[in-house]
Amino acid sequence: MPAATFAQGSPRFIDARLQQVCTQQGPLAAWSRLLAAAPAATAAATATALHEVHGDFAIAVTLADGRSVLAVDRFAVRSLCWRIVDGLLHVASRADELAAIAPAVGIDEQAIYDYLYFHVIPAPRTIHRGVQRLPAGHFAVFANGRIDIAPYWTPRFDEPARPDLDALSAEFRGLLRDAVARQLDGSKAACFLSGGTDSSTVAGMIGQASGTQAHTYSIGFEAEGYDEMQYARIAARHFGAKHHEYYVTPDDLVRSMADVAASYDQPFGNSSVLPAYYCAKMARNDGVSRLLAGDGGDELFGGNSRYAKQRIFGWYQHVPAGLRRALIEPTLSSKTLTKLPLMRKGASYVEQAREPMPERLQMYNLLLRVGPAQVFTPEFLSRVDGMAPLRQQVEVWQQADTPQWVNRTLAFDWRYTLAEADLPKVCGSARLAGVDVGFPFLDEALLAFSMRLPASYKLKGLSLRWFFKHALRGFLPEAIISKKKQGFGLPFGVWATRHEPLHRLASDALRSLATRGIVRPQFIETLLTELLPAHPGYYGEMVWILCMLELWLQRHAPHLGRS
Repeated sequence: MPAATFAQGSPRFIDARLQQVCTQQGPLAAWSRLLAAAPAATAAATATALHEVHGDFAIAVTLADGRSVLAVDRFAVRSLCWRIVDGLLHVASRADELAAIAPAVGIDEQAIYDYLYFHVIPAPRTIHRGVQRLPAGHFAVFANGRIDIAPYWTPRFDEPARPDLDALSAEFRGLLRDAVARQLDGSKAACFLSGGTDSSTVAGMIGQASGTQAHTYSIGFEAEGYDEMQYARIAARHFGAKHHEYYVTPDDLVRSMADVAASYDQPFGNSSVLPAYYCAKMARNDGVSRLLAGDGGDELFGGNSRYAKQRIFGWYQHVPAGLRRALIEPTLSSKTLTKLPLMRKGASYVEQAREPMPERLQMYNLLLRVGPAQVFTPEFLSRVDGMAPLRQQVEVWQQADTPQWVNRTLAFDWRYTLAEADLPKVCGSARLAGVDVGFPFLDEALLAFSMRLPASYKLKGLSLRWFFKHALRGFLPEAIISKKKQGFGLPFGVWATRHEPLHRLASDALRSLATRGIVRPQFIETLLTELLPAHPGYYGEMVWILCMLELWLQRHAPHLGRS
């Protein structure tokens, strides 16, 4: 696809004249005028111009001076990939479209390692060697056969000196209502509803923004500890929504896993993709063309439990350094004392607390805990860089402009949790079901509000999303505000040990993967026969991501690793 003709999404231009051009002549005409005004020799001018556009977008525009400018929105709701062939730039929304251009490209083994590490393949790498994806909030300029990539936007937090809680709460509620209104397109007003605070808020705001009854769509599971349909029903009743439910079964997974895996342009391992697909499919069958989603609320306003956990680890830094070195750490390093359960917990706490962020996060990484040498063949490991994922994370961690670790953690999650995992999950599953998606919490005005909200309002002590709950108390049902976060988690591991067809599908996929020279056959056997039956909730995730990798390879690279 020629770069000069690529423009996707729903951009909103701050300049009224450009917005008029966008409305009358189309987005590409508006983009061309905006970018042509930026001096060719000044990348900063192009970055400044891109700051003047809100909404979701992916664009590639070739200007009169020969430059091609590429850009994606701040959260990469829209995707843009690029490849240079014989000095010519090619772009597309999907990496596999570019991989199909001659000459053929191979599979990037580093991308496979990154996939097992992150459960997705973060930009700029893709599974296809020589094809790259533009990271969230980045732009690129292609000229004279060379492409230069840089961020045009990085999070900058600026907290008020004297915050007014009541005024901020009223402003927040208004911004939420406006954001939902902007995402409605006049068709049946509908949203995902997990029963959590974010999706419940969107459901309630639909009524306020549109004056119509919201249609809500929820997924349940017949598995203890995974189903929270009761909270979705509470929210639907509270807001007078027309509620729709579907219970996903193991048979649904057997029918759909291969098709869902193959629908992505590269391996994608977020296990919530199947529930999201069935939810979107239910909505589509009900005549819905656009669903609103609650993604982003946790990451903008401090709702993930790991934020409180990291605060607990941060307390250790307030202990005098001399006391840590002379007493605490020597005591907890004693092999005799650490045999005691309480002392063992203390040693684990200190071990984690001593690690800086984001290095500390690697201690929870599933691949690293199992051990790359246990998972991968020696030959495969010799061809990849096991430290590459951490180097990228450190770079992203350092980009945010803030002295507050809470805000820095949020900005980190904007890249890895939202742009690389949750948004592709929702967008990809909805696309497969034939439904468009909108994300009110990622509205530019709400994003700006989040970046000037005091960090102490997001995480107050160990209270998650304190401000969010305060501002919406009385609007949301109290049961929703006080509930534990869950979402559309999939009980895959539990089902895979109890449902024979699903177990057979997973076993066949993993044993097929073991013949490609990527993972050790012995690890696959241990995983299936020992680890998964003993700890299905934990090791089920490893089985899932390996299974989705093989199902993708069977459709897109069936001969990889095989003569």
